[in-house]
Amino acid sequence: MIGARLFRIGLLLLPSSALLGGLCLLAAAVSGSRDRPVPIWRDRWCQPLLLAGALMLIGALQAHTGALAWAGLGNWLPLIWAFWAFQPYLITESQRRDAAWMLVAGTLPVLLTGFGQMFLGWEGPWQLGGEAVVWFVAPGGKPVGRLSALFDYANVAGAWLGVIWPLMIAAVLRPDGWRRRGAALVLALAVGMAVLLTQSRNAMGGLALALPLVIGPARWIWLLPFMLLVSSPLLMVVLPGIPPGLRQGAMTLLPDSILERLLQREGETAWKHTRLGQWTYAIQLVAARPWLGWGSAAFSVMYPIYVSKRWHGHSHNLPLELAISHGVPVALLITGTVLALLVLALRRGILQQAPLERAWWTSALVLLTMHFTDLPFFDARLNLLGWILLAGLCAFIRHPQPAQEPDRGDPADGLVSTAP
Repeated sequence: MIGARLFRIGLLLLPSSALLGGLCLLAAAVSGSRDRPVPIWRDRWCQPLLLAGALMLIGALQAHTGALAWAGLGNWLPLIWAFWAFQPYLITESQRRDAAWMLVAGTLPVLLTGFGQMFLGWEGPWQLGGEAVVWFVAPGGKPVGRLSALFDYANVAGAWLGVIWPLMIAAVLRPDGWRRRGAALVLALAVGMAVLLTQSRNAMGGLALALPLVIGPARWIWLLPFMLLVSSPLLMVVLPGIPPGLRQGAMTLLPDSILERLLQREGETAWKHTRLGQWTYAIQLVAARPWLGWGSAAFSVMYPIYVSKRWHGHSHNLPLELAISHGVPVALLITGTVLALLVLALRRGILQQAPLERAWWTSALVLLTMHFTDLPFFDARLNLLGWILLAGLCAFIRHPQPAQEPDRGDPADGLVSTAP
């Protein structure tokens, strides 16, 4: 089926080009919307999202931010439809496996440009077809010293790599020959190293969160002590009550760039006050207009005017951002639906499935946790990725698979498999 092929090609192209990947995914969504037995407005998982979308439209009519409020709806309304339209391509474990391998393969250009940027002095921007494909590859990273690869900022690169990391681990755990598993291990280690080079705290936290979930409880008996041992230098630096001698010794084991980024030496207090200041002001905005909000981009317009005299693009917390822009009911409807998908998939036994199924759930969880201290969904590629992961969870809930451990299959099969 052409829709299934376009869906997988779109996943393959997505990290390299939001435009080309997005066009393929748009065509796949149109195909996936046809001949559905249940229309989107009768779908019980889409109904709260559609209600949220309707409230967004009503709020835009009286928004404080004018045209920006209407433009901001593009981050939500098309993706609610895509969430429904992508589900036919993700019904079975094999379909989700094929989709995951396309995402893994599509991440290779991110790794190549990132390491080339940091170790070989590669500089961009590189463009193809006008601006159809733009790889930024900022000299020395953006900010300088932090890997940003083909993305425009290190935190965005870190978010993509952190979400793909669980899928890389699942590839290592597949019961294939040693050559394939060895190649997968190299890629997984490369992703881990690239995340460290981004110095993104969210992404580094995602590495630690994902590993035990994907590997599975049966292996925790040795994994958790190993993780504790590896992380002990950092713990001795950040935890209170550690003797000064031990703390100083632990600091010598951590690279200066990572240590400075994690602990925010030369500005730890300022960083905390900045985040706390943003969230405090965000709550004030929500309290002032709780029902329909101020309109999209309200925080970025009002915060520098009334608080810090310094521009911030968002409030660094998704529920707060939704409540500011569209009101508390919208925030509850959207965040509640996402949490319900994660919890119900967990109750249906997704962590007792094959490694890839566990990795799919874990990738969605990692991306969700990132949105509590940052908003990577403002990058179109990560926004699409998030809704694709949620569509896969919804498909799993509707069509649960028998518990199993093996995770077999050839990644190349994904380009020829079809969706019902």
